[in-house]
Amino acid sequence: MTPFRQVRAVYDEHTIVVYQAFSPVIAGPAVAAGRFVPPFGMSRMTWIKPSFLWMMYRCGWATKPGQERVLAIRITRTGFEDALAQAALTAFEPGTYPSREAWQAALGSSPVRVQWDPERDPNGSPLAWRSVQIGLSGEIVRRYVDEWTVGIEDITPTLGPRRDGTMPLPAERPYPLPEQIGKRIGAEG
Repeated sequence: MTPFRQVRAVYDEHTIVVYQAFSPVIAGPAVAAGRFVPPFGMSRMTWIKPSFLWMMYRCGWATKPGQERVLAIRITRTGFEDALAQAALTAFEPGTYPSREAWQAALGSSPVRVQWDPERDPNGSPLAWRSVQIGLSGEIVRRYVDEWTVGIEDITPTLGPRRDGTMPLPAERPYPLPEQIGKRIGAEG
């Protein structure tokens, strides 16, 4: 049985794939450069998602305005874990924080936000378990762009069913989070 909160992703020994959807104005230059370049905004929070189906739900399979291009961004696992090691949950949880005040202090000082939302099936219907979204801000955005990103692929042309009617999905599997990071973000399993 799938744990209620578990990071699932495509990853190898050194990297992990996260997804973001952008307008062609941002996606085009990023794909051409192989890294994020202007007009990508370094001063605002940017949300990365290791779950392909959650990304598809969020961007309406690349049909929502400003989200017409879906990028698969390969980042270092070291960077991914570094971001999560600095994260605060977007909502107070007694099992993760000793008090509401401790959570508010963590939220106020952390450049990374973690939010758990219902995972989705290919039709966008919610599943019984959660998928992680990770919001990066401040110096962490610069590190994401300049240090952690090792490749950017526009997967928009691959979205949708094949001629035989099957839907190709990435082979996501449970990501082996270090125990301390799992506790910090309220992950299970």
